[in-house]
Amino acid sequence: MIKGIYEFISEEQLKKYAELAVRAGVNLQKEQLLIIHSDIQNATFARLIQTVAYEAGASNVFIDWTDEQSIKEFYLNAADSAIDHFPDWQATRFKEWDNAGAAYIHIISENLEVFNEVSKKRISRFQKASRTKLRNYYAKIRSHEVRWCLLAVPYVEWANKVFPNLSKEVALQSLWNLILQGSLADGKHPIEDWENHNRALESRKNILNENQFDALHFTNSRGTNLLVGLPKNHLYIGGGVVDKKGIPFFPNIPTEEIFSAPHKNKVNGKLVATKPLIYGGSVIDDFYLTFKDGRITDYYADKGQELLKNLIDTDEGSHYLGEIALVSNKSPLSQANTLFYNTLFDENTACHIGIGNASPSNIQNGSNLSEEELNAAGLNTSLLLVNVTFGTKDMKVVGIKESGTEVLLMKDGDFLCHYSSNNIEVH
Repeated sequence: MIKGIYEFISEEQLKKYAELAVRAGVNLQKEQLLIIHSDIQNATFARLIQTVAYEAGASNVFIDWTDEQSIKEFYLNAADSAIDHFPDWQATRFKEWDNAGAAYIHIISENLEVFNEVSKKRISRFQKASRTKLRNYYAKIRSHEVRWCLLAVPYVEWANKVFPNLSKEVALQSLWNLILQGSLADGKHPIEDWENHNRALESRKNILNENQFDALHFTNSRGTNLLVGLPKNHLYIGGGVVDKKGIPFFPNIPTEEIFSAPHKNKVNGKLVATKPLIYGGSVIDDFYLTFKDGRITDYYADKGQELLKNLIDTDEGSHYLGEIALVSNKSPLSQANTLFYNTLFDENTACHIGIGNASPSNIQNGSNLSEEELNAAGLNTSLLLVNVTFGTKDMKVVGIKESGTEVLLMKDGDFLCHYSSNNIEVH
């Protein structure tokens, strides 16, 4: 089966994809430790990344293997005490890696059927236990204290889900093509392509950061009518980011978003999701969220209602938002007009929100503020951050200034504003 996955991509192209992850994704430095998180089904690509990392000067490359079939057996058969417990030795590994200055590459795929038999409550309970124990690690991830990169390879099951009417072989090849295209990894010089892409994102971030809108108003024909208030001195980030040592990296491959943190208590209205949410290996679909003074006060999912409830009830912070992201529907992934059944890809096709924790990087000097100071500024705190896509082809986004002045930022799902001498030009 492994051979079947990789026979549709050349060795040269696969190595370029690996080099993109190492040299641009985490921007691995000489003598740095690299941790690769990978399922055993992705062994071929994980080992290639390992080789590329050593070529780039890594001091050591450790592959942290997982096995989704073993995880399924754990969820089905482990004692309740094990489901609610994340071992100290697991948390200690991350602490030691962080102290050693490690970078992290996560290789993901989707197999949406693998956890169908598993209790959604057991999944949610274990995820809560693990996120609690690894709270410090996730805090470093969100504050960009450590460098990390998330990227994908296909599974047969995932390809068949995205392209149900195609043969296994054609579906795999089609999904590979879309992954590489969306990740800007299909050209001769992927790293240069990413640098050019990042410059375009920087231009949009400059517009929004300089204008400091008091709120963003999202509307579309699907029923979304959402007013998102923003904290004072908020910052939009996205594309390339910089760690605390000043080293740039790209956390997500692909990425088309620029995002900031909403004010925890200033989100009001209704959001109708437009793509399924994959959470804990299961699907939440055809759902909406209603907000009052920032808090989720009502919600419904035609599929995955119990899972959505468990997600929102993870902690007090998971009843609020930590992220608001703007994404053009002119991106390569959006233009593919494909439902990927994968949050990393689907969120990069349209605007989305993040339920849960806000990044300190989304406010000026945020990395130097205490948790109490961040909360006072309006940033949310939670164990999780889960993105929900709600953008559409007719999405309209209006920026509202403190004075009440309104500026049309997006129309029909695409940006209307361009950067020009500290002003917004609308075309």
